[in-house]
Amino acid sequence: MTTLRIAGGKVLLPDATVERGDVLVDRDDGDVLAVGDTPEGDERLDAEDCLVMPGLVNAHTHAAMTLLRGYADDKPLDAWLREDIWPVEGALTAEDVRAGTELALAEMIRSGTTGFADMYFHEPEVVAAVEAAGLRARLGHGVVTVGKDDAAAREDFETSLDFAREYDGAADGRVSTFVAPHSLTTVGDEYLREYVPKAREAGVPLHYHANETEDEVAPIVEAEAERPLERAHDLGMTAANDFVAHGVHVDETEIELLADSDTSVVHCPASNMKLASGMAPVEAMLDAGVSVGLGTDGAASNNDLDMFDEMRDAAMLGKLAADDASAVDAASVVEMATAGSAAALGFDGGRIEPGANADLAVVDLSAAHLTPHHDLVSHLAYAARGSDVRHTICDGTILMRDRDILTLDENSVRERAEERAEAAIERATE
Repeated sequence: MTTLRIAGGKVLLPDATVERGDVLVDRDDGDVLAVGDTPEGDERLDAEDCLVMPGLVNAHTHAAMTLLRGYADDKPLDAWLREDIWPVEGALTAEDVRAGTELALAEMIRSGTTGFADMYFHEPEVVAAVEAAGLRARLGHGVVTVGKDDAAAREDFETSLDFAREYDGAADGRVSTFVAPHSLTTVGDEYLREYVPKAREAGVPLHYHANETEDEVAPIVEAEAERPLERAHDLGMTAANDFVAHGVHVDETEIELLADSDTSVVHCPASNMKLASGMAPVEAMLDAGVSVGLGTDGAASNNDLDMFDEMRDAAMLGKLAADDASAVDAASVVEMATAGSAAALGFDGGRIEPGANADLAVVDLSAAHLTPHHDLVSHLAYAARGSDVRHTICDGTILMRDRDILTLDENSVRERAEERAEAAIERATE
């Protein structure tokens, strides 16, 4: 066994307290061995003037959409998708997805994110990028049946199932999978009735967009005389390991359904604000016992993948939604971005304690905007930035040391992504 000792700093513990101490990591198994007064390790990683925290987990994104960052802004969701995003996505190649994903991984590593969920296409390329970069991921091929004939719709679902079966456990176990019907309005009921049971047989969870906008909710209520998540429940889509994105327009009945079924919700505040989708009732969900994680959504609707920004947005928007300054407090949003997101994705992480995944971020506390140190949990939620991250560790491996990414050539990644983005947009608009 070889060990890594992250030494000289303070540690954020699972109960949201902070203590001075070290973290000892088993580099072979990728787990935390000890916290506090630890033995010397085979290697020392300096954490002086730093806070060691669980690595952030981005529980809902579309990584390769970094290629569309800033391409189409300031439009409502439906028009944005149909007029701008979907046409360019139709022109993306597997090589484009690889380039966009690598750009996303560099951005996430640099800002202390160690795990993420991705719903997109050409997902084998995402697996390859994740394996090389060293992060942890839950991945799924997104399925859309609207506008497709029966053969194409079935092929899309079969691709999602085949990917989930083949790649679960890839990258030395750092990759797990899900089946990903895009949403309840973009996938036909007949396909959900057929393929949801097949996903259950394969033993993989479901991840889908739900209740993102009022325009998504209203047609289902009118056609089915029930709320979207009630319909999802009727279709067998609310099992304990399933997780939905957004959950903006949920009512009390749906919140209770989520809590009772242990279906997680991934809150995406920045995307919801930018697309004017609404304010999710996060405090009400937390109070009801719903497991809530945090995600950025894609970089085309955010426009970055910095989970520190997302925590601040979640806290601010949560207070407005609840009309209560004490709602969605600092400790709650930090937990959402770490343990909550990890639980939604089925990762054994999001906390620093013996036996947990050694997925960690080391935050430099020496900046002016993080001084004085009255409350470091408050600083994580309200003041810290991705650029404050000094080291990033995943599965016991150092991915970034002293702000130098070790597993990717960041300059080459940026250049390749720029070239691929320009070429894809040219193909889509010519």
